[in-house]
Amino acid sequence: MAVSYNGLPVPTNGARITYSKGRYQVPENPIIPFIEGDGTGRDIWKASVRVFDAAVEKAYNGKRRIAWYEVFAGEKAMAKFGTWLPDDTVNAIREFHVSIKGPLTTPVGGGIRSLNVALRQILDLYACVRPVKYYEGVPSPVKHPERMNIVIYRENTEDVYAGIEWEQGTPAATRLIEFLNNEMLKGGKKQIRLDSGVGIKPISITGTKRLVRMAIKYALESGRKSVTLVHKGNIQKFTEGAFRKWGYELATEEFRDKVVTERESWILDNKDKNPNITIEHNANLVEPGLEFATEEFRQSIYKEVRSVLDAIYATHGKGAWKKKLMVNDRIADSIFQQVVTRPDEYSVLATPNLNGDYISDACAAQIGGLGIAPGANIGDGYAIFEATHGTAPKYADKDVINPGSVILSGAMMFRFLGWNEAADLIEQGLEQTIEQRKVTYDFERLMEGATKVKTSEFGSYIIENMGVAVMTAAD
Repeated sequence: MAVSYNGLPVPTNGARITYSKGRYQVPENPIIPFIEGDGTGRDIWKASVRVFDAAVEKAYNGKRRIAWYEVFAGEKAMAKFGTWLPDDTVNAIREFHVSIKGPLTTPVGGGIRSLNVALRQILDLYACVRPVKYYEGVPSPVKHPERMNIVIYRENTEDVYAGIEWEQGTPAATRLIEFLNNEMLKGGKKQIRLDSGVGIKPISITGTKRLVRMAIKYALESGRKSVTLVHKGNIQKFTEGAFRKWGYELATEEFRDKVVTERESWILDNKDKNPNITIEHNANLVEPGLEFATEEFRQSIYKEVRSVLDAIYATHGKGAWKKKLMVNDRIADSIFQQVVTRPDEYSVLATPNLNGDYISDACAAQIGGLGIAPGANIGDGYAIFEATHGTAPKYADKDVINPGSVILSGAMMFRFLGWNEAADLIEQGLEQTIEQRKVTYDFERLMEGATKVKTSEFGSYIIENMGVAVMTAAD
């Protein structure tokens, strides 16, 4: 371990988190790198770190503590080191495995498109994890926001976010379009217009299966009822349709004794209700209108039904499947209306990159918006917890912004470390503070009878509601 990064000495009062054989070993005093963030990140971090320290102190009576270690990215890094993302920052995050960050600006003028995306790609943080849960008292545009309690696992490295694209009118774009039109699409009706920009959308078996594996492991460990594969496979059959296919393959190959697919559950349930049901009758219940299909298709469904019953009825039949984790899938446009009309039917969503970006914000809107939405980017051996909103520079250093996103990301980090007691205190304190209507301006303007408080004051009230003596902003 290096003794310093970016010229700052590593804390001597902390110990390193290690990672081996898929598990993190967390000491009682872990060193946690933090990036305070740009714009409003400065105010948010000051409030959040006080909440974190107070929760740990209250939960463990001094037996545990975080050794915070500042690393740099964004505007602060540019001012100090002349680069948006110093190598030492990445090295420190690698060294200590778990870190947390505030919002970062998107550099102007090229180079790095997004610092957040750069960190994900450099460290191969392939899962963007977004828990979306309602806290009592938060203003919401829907009638029953309490029905929302979904965790979204969004693939982080592929899809259109791979950034493989060419600008309209450039020689590279022209060359690619000519190749596609004259070689790959030759003789067909499809042609790409010559004045197009072109992007590539890669979705791989590797990227899909490791994302779905992480989502299923989380669902099993946390007692969640289902994992839903969200895709647009009805149109994009060989990318998003493949995501669905490979997701089901992973589930049934690696977690066979613990999961049941939705389609399997229909077959098993038909057999449970009528032990003497024929393969043909079962197939017709699974595929209504099967009598009008081709003989080849009918035989394929008969084969499917027979295979399911032969393979898993002994272990999953007679109602046993009802205790298994349900793995199903939904078309992306359908899930958007379903998370509004019946979100309580969904538990964990596993999605390709772009779908996950959209759906996580759409879900967050129902429980108070991005100002209170936590998130993390997780890979094999590394995790960065982060604010899910932007830097809001016009509010920087005014002590007015909602710190809820970083605070709840910290609670999420503590659960990741196995420090559930500290996480519970943070969530309890935040919820009670909101119920008392002591909120920052974004909530105050939407809540009748609310008291508008500063960022620092909001943090202090959370601490007070954890039963810990209130600290001042100067602390």
